[in-house]
Amino acid sequence: MPQPVIRPYRPADRDAVYDVCRRTVFPRADAAEVHPDLMADIFAGPYLHLQPELAFVLDDGERAVGYVIGAADTVSFAAEFAEVWLPMVADRHPPPGDLPHTPDEEMRTLLHAPGRMVHPVLADHPAHLHIDLLPQVQRSGYGRALMWTLLAALNARGVPRVHLGMVPENVAARAFYDRLGFEEITVPGAARGTYLGRSTEVPAGQAERR
Repeated sequence: MPQPVIRPYRPADRDAVYDVCRRTVFPRADAAEVHPDLMADIFAGPYLHLQPELAFVLDDGERAVGYVIGAADTVSFAAEFAEVWLPMVADRHPPPGDLPHTPDEEMRTLLHAPGRMVHPVLADHPAHLHIDLLPQVQRSGYGRALMWTLLAALNARGVPRVHLGMVPENVAARAFYDRLGFEEITVPGAARGTYLGRSTEVPAGQAERR
């Protein structure tokens, strides 16, 4: 079998990226209660549509089995999310009531609140990212290679620093980010989750796995 390679995202990869997102972002039993495309419409689709030049996939020779996606400027991205992306998906994910009760309603609350991405304390880490890989290609160095690929692309654009958000329960992910030099950022007022950030400089000697 050929070794997976990292390459820029193509429109034909969309379904595979959505599948990776569905299988990794919310792999819990109650995911059955969430619309099949909702998680990807929040955490993958808007990046593919609005900033495809900052999307990279891990291709195993048949399909994308992992990806890293990002936004160079979170403030501008949140505005485009509201103005461009949300109208495209709102019909199938209508806003919930004032008090969401189900996992689907909780996620739709996130979808309809793109302003949640913007925190003043993160202004000096203007970019943000998401990275996901299927289990069969995890712990093989591909996540690290994907991360260096996106960081290099951000750095080439003159973006100095990047941040990400994660649930604190994901101990394995936290260990991965720690190894890559991410450091915790205190975000006052953040309802839940942990924020991490780092420079977009790629360590000397690191190369994309192609």
